[in-house]
Amino acid sequence: MATTELNPLLDFAGLPRFASIKTEHIMPAVELLLAENRARIEDLTRPGTSATWADFVAPLEDANERLGRVWGLVAHLLSVVDSPAIREAYNANLPKVTQYYTELAQNLAVYEKYKTLAAAPEFAQLSNAQRRFVENELRDFRLGGAELPPEQKQRFGEIQQEISALSAKFSENLLDATNAFVVFVNDETRLSGLPQDVRDAAMEAAQRDGQSGWKLTLQAPCLLPVLKYANDRSLREAFYRANVTRASEFVNLEWDNTPLIDRILKLRAEAATLLGYHNFAEVSLVPKMARSPAEVTAFLHDLAAKVKPYAERDYAELEDYALAKLSLARFESWDIAYASEKLRQERYAFSEEEIKQHFPQPSVLEGLFRIVQAVFSVQIIPDEAEIWHPDVRFLRIENSEGILLGQFYIDLHARETKLDGAWSQGMLTRRIREGRLRTPLAALVCNFAPSVGNNPTLLNHDDVLTLFHETGHVLHHILTQSNENTSTGIAAVEWDFVEFHSLFMENFGWEQSTLRLCMAPEKRVVLSSDVLCQRIIASRKFLAGFDLIKEIAMALTDLRLHMEQIDVYELNMLFRELLHVLANISDSEFNRPLQRLDHVFSGAYAAGMYSYLWSEVFSSDAFRYVKDELNMGGPKIHRLKVEIFERAGTRPAWEAFQRFRGADPLQTALLEARGLGTQVDLP
Repeated sequence: MATTELNPLLDFAGLPRFASIKTEHIMPAVELLLAENRARIEDLTRPGTSATWADFVAPLEDANERLGRVWGLVAHLLSVVDSPAIREAYNANLPKVTQYYTELAQNLAVYEKYKTLAAAPEFAQLSNAQRRFVENELRDFRLGGAELPPEQKQRFGEIQQEISALSAKFSENLLDATNAFVVFVNDETRLSGLPQDVRDAAMEAAQRDGQSGWKLTLQAPCLLPVLKYANDRSLREAFYRANVTRASEFVNLEWDNTPLIDRILKLRAEAATLLGYHNFAEVSLVPKMARSPAEVTAFLHDLAAKVKPYAERDYAELEDYALAKLSLARFESWDIAYASEKLRQERYAFSEEEIKQHFPQPSVLEGLFRIVQAVFSVQIIPDEAEIWHPDVRFLRIENSEGILLGQFYIDLHARETKLDGAWSQGMLTRRIREGRLRTPLAALVCNFAPSVGNNPTLLNHDDVLTLFHETGHVLHHILTQSNENTSTGIAAVEWDFVEFHSLFMENFGWEQSTLRLCMAPEKRVVLSSDVLCQRIIASRKFLAGFDLIKEIAMALTDLRLHMEQIDVYELNMLFRELLHVLANISDSEFNRPLQRLDHVFSGAYAAGMYSYLWSEVFSSDAFRYVKDELNMGGPKIHRLKVEIFERAGTRPAWEAFQRFRGADPLQTALLEARGLGTQVDLP
């Protein structure tokens, strides 16, 4: 039998032992914990076990947390250091883990214990967080099929198993398709327009492969500069086509996510029907703030109506500029990023290349941490732990009295073994057991360009915003003061509010004081840096309508494909049609956005992409409300920290926001934050 000494995954005494974990540890750890948990559940559901928090809920949550921790570490390693061995181990154990959670969600004996607790006099004596957890568990048992008759319950379990396998395959296909597209360029004239740091990284990548010239890939640090800066239009077209057709029928059919999407949607619809709902969108919204698909649809269409004139103007101006100033005979999708950057440079008199020279990664991190420390009265200090890759750093957050609040890893650079995008992940939650406090642990992951030689990675403004965004999630996880792991971090927080904390922090990236703090020290003292900051802030409204309408169109697409029975090949037209209906915007016929939409098909955002915009209404209103206190602290900032960051999921999000703000948020706050409906003057 696997032991703690032999299997680092089973060592729960401290931080994860990443340097010691091997793929052969995964199956023994998973199988041991599954067996232990099943035995624990059998014991806890005996008639002699009291349906109390101490005798039933706490032991069950202890067991599930151990399994969740191990499986979470395995999933994390798959996302940041993918390999054939890890992938094989993950896929071999995924059905077992899915089966366990499906069985648990349908276990009538466990369900009855929770119902007994909810009806007992003791229930009123539980804390708000504990009562909320029990109520959520009862809800989730219903959503997990616990009340279904045996035959339907079995079918529901089969559906969950298949969806889990399909979702894992979706992510694998996307990563494999991304890594498969490589272009080696030997003629440097084809790289005209590309920033020097991008060229240097491409040359170093080619040399690592034993090739001459420059290696260009679909990883974000290479892809985005090619689309924005490459003067070679054929190169832009090649990369645009490769990017928007990733994991689709246009490339290697082995990685085509189209049939997976079709099957996942059908299975979700079938599961919703078994549960008595009209569609999966209704199921998805049960634990969220929004009450119905109709409410979300109305919210998105109302927002779209306000944004439409700005979006139409933006697109028309961009097309006119491309045709007149760039001498294009026809404005194509692969010209959008390139023309946008040219127009922005002309209108605001700065380029992203200029911005990057001001924002080396070490300086941005230093400025970010100083802001976090000032706003939340904490200290961020380097720490030590086992890591999964040499790029990873480890940090701790302490309060003003030097007491540890939590720790986090930071993994910022792109590599072929890492999923695209940026995210944060909670690894350990805050909790007190047997009088001992365990502090939270999180990971912050991005995909910035790796440093070349002794030169630090240079960040553009979008990168700066991304760092602030993900740091908001980390703060949400670590600042929580709930002592029950069932209500810390994002646990129990409605999914259409979890982006509040990240989007709130993102607003700092549009403040002049923030930008100055994040600059290289030698740039802060230059008068022109103030002008650059002002121009960056003024550019917030640049193409804001165009960008926002695309977000709305994607949110509506996600909602509709979980409400309606649509042929899989018509799904690909839905986003394009919505763009046209909402703002008369054209999109390429071969664009396959759904085939790379891992948030929906391998993540937690199914029928929930609207959550970003929903949360942004709250975060924009909150930031505007506390803005006058950002540099000095005050009662508003204190209430924000206490009522939203520290209380986490101990109470409903509406109530938490009301306690902080004293009012409902205004939708106009989002529009004003984006620079729509307001005049931002150039310096």
